[in-house]
Amino acid sequence: MEISFAELSAWLGGFVWPWLRVSGMLIVAPLFANTQVPARVSVLLGLALSVAILPAVGPVPEVDFLSLTAMIIAVQQILIGFSIGLMLALAFAAAIIAGESIAYSMGLGFATMVDPQGGHTMPIISQFFQIVATLLFLAMGGHLMLIELLAESFVGMPVGTTGIGADEMWLVIGWASEMFAGAVLIALPSVVVLLLTNLALGVMTRTAPQMNIFSVGLPVTMLLGFVVILTLTMPALGPRMAQLWSEVFAAVRLLLGTG
Repeated sequence: MEISFAELSAWLGGFVWPWLRVSGMLIVAPLFANTQVPARVSVLLGLALSVAILPAVGPVPEVDFLSLTAMIIAVQQILIGFSIGLMLALAFAAAIIAGESIAYSMGLGFATMVDPQGGHTMPIISQFFQIVATLLFLAMGGHLMLIELLAESFVGMPVGTTGIGADEMWLVIGWASEMFAGAVLIALPSVVVLLLTNLALGVMTRTAPQMNIFSVGLPVTMLLGFVVILTLTMPALGPRMAQLWSEVFAAVRLLLGTG
């Protein structure tokens, strides 16, 4: 049995192009873009996801893998997957930014720890919010919805030389405003209460200069900050993150042309 080069290229293309799109998403998407995960595990996960979504891929162009056309297709697949993962990462970043704002308002900006996912330091409040957001995402089946989006992407943007253009890139970049808006809405109650507390402590310092503001103010702001987080911020974190994820999935479908 002889297999022609065209048949071999078509068979390999039917797997390689989806794998590149999945790998582009895994580079930046939360849960998957974790520096603690070995590279071999990430590659195997990409291969497994590629096999899972193969039925949704559809026909792929038959091109020479060493040609310029093949390079353009490869770049497009990586860009499509990267854009999907980046938009989801921006939604998760809202919780991290909100945690940083609250931490600095509480005087806990110095209390940092290394983020195991990104490998950089962040305040402990941000780390806590990130863990809560991740658990909520898994509990809501967000990882399954993400795989579904990957499969839908081959319907809206089939494998080819076209895909992510200037308009699509501006849509991805513009979604950063939603990240900051979400962070403000999450952190606003705690930040406002802590701001009023700091103003009150400032007035007390002016009226009683002999009072040691550092020995009194820091414990008060920390204690009040934790109370506000537990009573105001945490009950609103879940619904707000769920709304953000719903919006980002709708935005990704708009990006892919399937929404």
